[in-house]
Amino acid sequence: MHEKPEIIYVIQPIENENYKILHSEIVSLIESANAEYAGTIYQNIREINPATYIGEGKLQELCEHLDGLDVTVLFNGELSPSQTLNISAALGGKKVIDRTTLILDIFALRAESSEGKIQVELAQLKYIYPRLKGKGEALSRLGGGIGTRGPGETKLETDRRHIRARLHSLEQKLAETEKRRTLLAKRRKKEQVKTIALVGYTNTGKSTLLNALTGADVFVKNALFATLDPTSRAVEIEGVPFLLVDTVGFLQSLPHYLIEAFKSTLESAIHCDLALIVCDAAGEYEMQLQTTLSTLRDMNFTSPYLTVMNKCDLVEDTSVYPKDSVFISAKNGKGFEKLKLKIMESLQHEFVHATLFIPYEKSAQYGAIRALLTETNVTYTDLGSEITAIIPVIYADKFREFIKK
Repeated sequence: MHEKPEIIYVIQPIENENYKILHSEIVSLIESANAEYAGTIYQNIREINPATYIGEGKLQELCEHLDGLDVTVLFNGELSPSQTLNISAALGGKKVIDRTTLILDIFALRAESSEGKIQVELAQLKYIYPRLKGKGEALSRLGGGIGTRGPGETKLETDRRHIRARLHSLEQKLAETEKRRTLLAKRRKKEQVKTIALVGYTNTGKSTLLNALTGADVFVKNALFATLDPTSRAVEIEGVPFLLVDTVGFLQSLPHYLIEAFKSTLESAIHCDLALIVCDAAGEYEMQLQTTLSTLRDMNFTSPYLTVMNKCDLVEDTSVYPKDSVFISAKNGKGFEKLKLKIMESLQHEFVHATLFIPYEKSAQYGAIRALLTETNVTYTDLGSEITAIIPVIYADKFREFIKK
């Protein structure tokens, strides 16, 4: 028997011109959490009420509007623990959650790897901990997300000491996985595997692009945060092997500590050789690009990047987009050749394009270092073999005696 979906009613503050985008996102987030959107009350915010965020009059109006309805009230912003409790009390005990709670709930739904589950639980517990006020019903409402996922609903009777112990245990487990990830990254660097990270706003087509470029079968769904755990796949461009990494998507007003919790899985994006910032060309691409760049800067990101405008098949005029953008359609493969060309141009300082001549008597000497380069063409002559190749800069000296040009 399927669990009845939770019905969500939204309070949407109007604090700046972005409220329409934020509202559109929250409706998509509700759908991603397998809940049902029931409606919205908009509220102009001139001054934040420290007790209830919105004014008493609007709160009374909301109470009358929702009287008799079995709904969860979602505030599309971040509430303090006391504001959450006070709004709930004013609405006759209705369950009240905020934007962060909903995002955490979706993360709990999406996490599949052991590391992802640890990160989600860690973020949830850090969010719940300061909200452990009151007892019984109040605690129950604050504990969980919109359903019964995550530690909230399963740890309601735990006290602060128990949660502190659990936080410490999870942080130790996460430190161990980070250590393994660091060792893996060092090995890749030693083996000179160049990493290309797909980063950007959630639901812009990063996973679809990964599948199209690598022939992988990564889960794709038209939903926010459909991909939570990072996925790595090998891809060849002009015969050169790369590692393409898909990462969790960003979102406006993504809480800082939530980014911190997922920092280990985002290491591949921070320390990549090149990042592809994927935007939805048919959507709010400017906001998506700025949100992504702002989040990356907060993570001390310094790698080069390309701006990739996906879903270009849905737009007619590309002149209004940021210059140097690469236009593609991950769905039908349009623009892939241009994208690959731009990737190689961006990384050209990492490689030497050369023509080699290998005398037959030195074939064994060449064979010992052959794995360090990528051969793109081989021609055999009477005296030896002529090879066009792409050589990583750090290995160029090893081939110097064979290089013709």
